[in-house]
Amino acid sequence: QVQVVESGGGLVQPGGSLRLSCAASGRTLSRYAAGWFRQAPGKEQEFVAAISWSGWPTYYADSVKGRFTISRDNAKNTVFLQMNSLKPEDTAVYYCSARESLVASQRSGQYDYWGQGTQVAVSS
Repeated sequence: QVQVVESGGGLVQPGGSLRLSCAASGRTLSRYAAGWFRQAPGKEQEFVAAISWSGWPTYYADSVKGRFTISRDNAKNTVFLQMNSLKPEDTAVYYCSARESLVASQRSGQYDYWGQGTQVAVSS
């Protein structure tokens, strides 16, 4: 079993950047695919980005494509989400997840482990 903990959220102005981190413990993350999901107030959870165990391929929601980048450092047991050109509609709680598979998925139901989430607020 693996535990994941997110960090790096905060308040940022529109057009700004944040880098979220997802640190794993318990077992090595290198054999798990990982994903980021988010949930805005009053909305359902949605897929943001996912990455396979080796770092490729990666997948992105259309709403973040070209602005967000998912990456991983298996030696450090960490997955990252670099978020650039942030918009107010990116405001949400961001969740890191790990899947007991080498292959990434865009479906939240296919992930086995979840963090507690980190709040991202984009506002002027």
